[in-house]
Amino acid sequence: QVQLVESGGGLVQAGGSLRLSCAASGRTFSRYTMGWFRQAPGKEREFVAAVSWRSGSARYADSVRGRFSISRDEAKNTVYLQINSLIPEDTAVYYCAARSSVIITSSALTYNDWGQGTQVTVSS
Repeated sequence: QVQLVESGGGLVQAGGSLRLSCAASGRTFSRYTMGWFRQAPGKEREFVAAVSWRSGSARYADSVRGRFSISRDEAKNTVYLQINSLIPEDTAVYYCAARSSVIITSSALTYNDWGQGTQVTVSS
């Protein structure tokens, strides 16, 4: 059974940075895609970024490209989301998700497993 545990969220001022971590266990993830999604109050869950575990290829939402960076550490079975130049609109619960395919998608419906989320709050 896949387990995903996020950490690294918090309260930060606009312009600051955070690094979110997602510790993954329960599977060999070499043929998985790992994604980050976020959900702000009153809004739908939206795609942020995803990475193919095997190749390291990444995909980003247009709204975060250039500010966010996704990466994975195979030895630690951990996926990271580096968030720079934070703006208040980035305030949301950030979720890590796993998809049992090497094909990167942005649809939350295609991800099989989810973490419980970590709160990111950006003050202006």
